Amino acid sequence: MLKLTLCVLLVLGATAINVQSSIWTNRDQKALAQIHTSGWGKFILNYAELHMQTGGILSELNSEIEKLVGELEEELAGVHHEFNRRTDVHNREVARLEQEIQDKERELFNAHDFYDNVLIPQRDRFAAQLEQLQENIAHNRQTLEQATVQRENDHETFEAQVAEHNDAISAIDECLQLLSTIATPSLAQIQKVQKNLNKIQNSLKKHNQFQIFVKVLLEITVESNFADQGALRDIIVAFNNLRVELVDSLNQITADEAEAVADFNAQVIQLNQEHAEFQRAVVVKNAEIDANANKIEQTLDLIDELDADLATLNGQLQAENDDYAFATDVYNATVAEYNKEINAANQALELLNQPRFQDYVKSQLKGA
Repeated sequence: MLKLTLCVLLVLGATAINVQSSIWTNRDQKALAQIHTSGWGKFILNYAELHMQTGGILSELNSEIEKLVGELEEELAGVHHEFNRRTDVHNREVARLEQEIQDKERELFNAHDFYDNVLIPQRDRFAAQLEQLQENIAHNRQTLEQATVQRENDHETFEAQVAEHNDAISAIDECLQLLSTIATPSLAQIQKVQKNLNKIQNSLKKHNQFQIFVKVLLEITVESNFADQGALRDIIVAFNNLRVELVDSLNQITADEAEAVADFNAQVIQLNQEHAEFQRAVVVKNAEIDANANKIEQTLDLIDELDADLATLNGQLQAENDDYAFATDVYNATVAEYNKEINAANQALELLNQPRFQDYVKSQLKGA
């Protein structure tokens, strides 16, 4: 049936059933008008009319038309099959894309979370720790500098005290030497002793604990003429006591200085050790800061990559949905057209098997 030549179709196209003929009922006319809206329905009626006009047998016509309807239904089944296959492909593709989108969104969320809640706080914490280390180093060096300046000052004070003590001891020794050689001292000798006492007083004026000794000796030497041997012995004893006190004091400040030097040296060692530890900590912290900066850069690159991947996947999903929507529209229109043609063919087949159709064809032949 479908293999009719183009010339037959041209002939049929020139043949038209008169739907206004009095042989048709109103119902028949409505059916004919509806059939004529279908290309296949109109083709069947025209072909049936031509077939019968040329002496064809109705049963042969029915068989050919049934084959036509069968072929249309087979083609429609193929349309359904192809659309179902397309639907299966669409569903699998959508499921795949939605799963990949969900995975990318999870990766993107995790990347943002890692950036916001781990890397940035870590960066700020590392920066604060580095700043603290730098402050510790500055404080360490400042402490060392202050301790060094203080040690220098204390040592200068110590040297001055040693010099004062030595001057006083030398003056006492000179007095003792002088007093041990005189029996009846002259005025010049007495004045020399008093001069040495003034020298001792000046040397020890910063040391209050010695001032009373010096004051007593000055008073004795002023009031005594050294003629009294008992007074002379008292003066010598006083000088010896003062010398012992000065030697003890010199030994004490010397011991204090040695202890202060040892404490300073220990402090220097400790401060330098702390400084070395701080320096090593700075190196480690800078390495951590660099690693953190690299991780931040990598994470931002990953976020950009995930954003691009997500945009691509969403675009693919939208394109697939759009393509499937278009395929669905085409499928629905195709199915509607096939159903229209099949229904029209069945109506035409039902109509041409009615006696009125045969009567119509005969009337057309008589009129010819």
